[in-house]
Amino acid sequence: MNLAALDELWVYLSGNPLLSLLATLVAFTLATRINRLAKCSPFAHPVIVAIALLIGFLLLAGIDYATYFEGAQFIHFMLGPATVALAIPLFDHRERVRRMLVPIVLACLTGIVTAVSSTLAIGLLLGARPETLLSLAPRSVTSPIAMGIAEQIGGIPSLAAGLVLLTGSVGCALGPWLFRRLDIEDPSVQGFTMGLAAHGFGTAQSFASLGAMAGAFAGLAMGLTGMVTAFLLPLIISLFGL
Repeated sequence: MNLAALDELWVYLSGNPLLSLLATLVAFTLATRINRLAKCSPFAHPVIVAIALLIGFLLLAGIDYATYFEGAQFIHFMLGPATVALAIPLFDHRERVRRMLVPIVLACLTGIVTAVSSTLAIGLLLGARPETLLSLAPRSVTSPIAMGIAEQIGGIPSLAAGLVLLTGSVGCALGPWLFRRLDIEDPSVQGFTMGLAAHGFGTAQSFASLGAMAGAFAGLAMGLTGMVTAFLLPLIISLFGL
């Protein structure tokens, strides 16, 4: 195949939505292998590595995000069913959830207030701009909810999404270490903590390394945190005068 034919093939592929889907799948497969080579280090989380690989590919190929998303939207669509599917393992442990309902609600409220208040307080002390603070505030909820909240309260959705990824990575790195230091062995407590502090990243890690029960409680925490944060965040922000 000569150079002209290769150029024509690339032009065709770069404009074909299937290229984005293929690139996404290949990037995540490579990211998973890289994570295994790194002994499942949270700092080499497959999502973070896949994002880096995709950014590099799009820059080298000269493909804009809108074109990429046109082909990758099928995976984006599947995010909804995948999230709903988290209810299946949670249903299996519904009796345990019922018994722990009061601690679960209290932990969720305490976690949200602590995360948002400490973030805003540190940001104000460091002189962050209001739009930066409003982007930081929802960092502990999953990306779609964080972006929606940030847009509604005057933050920057793209910045909020990046901060959510950073929060998830740090949570996955520190969570297991804290469990060992504090001698916490209950999988329901571990999972709920990971879902509350590290949203989707923590939920995925809980299923992978802590077991089905931990994953179920992590999914519960992720859903509750996202829902309750949407209601509490405007009130907490107003208390800080933002």
